Amino acid sequence: MSVIDDFIAPPCYEQIEILWQDEHILLINKPSGLLSLSGKNPLNKDSVHHRLVTQFPTVTLAHRLDFGTSGIMLLAKSKEVNAQLTKQFQERTVIKRYEAMLAGHVVAESACIELSIAKDPSNFPRLKVCALTGKPASSRYQVVERLHNPEATRVLFTPLTGRTHQLRIHSQAIQHPILGCDLYGTAETQAMAPRLLLHAVELEFLHPQTNKPMQITCPCPF
Repeated sequence: MSVIDDFIAPPCYEQIEILWQDEHILLINKPSGLLSLSGKNPLNKDSVHHRLVTQFPTVTLAHRLDFGTSGIMLLAKSKEVNAQLTKQFQERTVIKRYEAMLAGHVVAESACIELSIAKDPSNFPRLKVCALTGKPASSRYQVVERLHNPEATRVLFTPLTGRTHQLRIHSQAIQHPILGCDLYGTAETQAMAPRLLLHAVELEFLHPQTNKPMQITCPCPF
């Protein structure tokens, strides 16, 4: 399957849900099919940031979710707060958990996938597993349930690093791509779901101003 880089996002009619906020931070539930940040192409203007900046003029993204991924996103209401949150992400003290539906039945009840991820210029925007040029990437998973007709496995992912497309690539690497994935699945597994079945269900971090432990959850919609 050839991949081109002139992607135009279809309209997203789903609204952003605000899960929690104070004067410093904003936690939202991002719909699947919405960009985190507006693209260079003017046709890709609609995004989390584009929508929220009208209501919160100083808001910035502390991290991003892939276009097809839904769930919890953390945003800062000032540059100072953004810098504090960015530091937590860089130091890997933020705990992120995702639910995903994988093709087929994963045998192991739990495991840690450790495969380095590198750019793949000949297949942009895909990335690839590469031990020589890739950056270390680790994803822990726990099987939640195994489904039948068709066979699929619901897993809870805890990424220990934050590489682009990490969970999608690691799922493909263990021969169980995420259902609905357009970049790392097969035509069959992509057709098995109307969207990418990956959702950010939980986020743990320290409040950047009070240093209070924060734990936010957002139920999986699929």
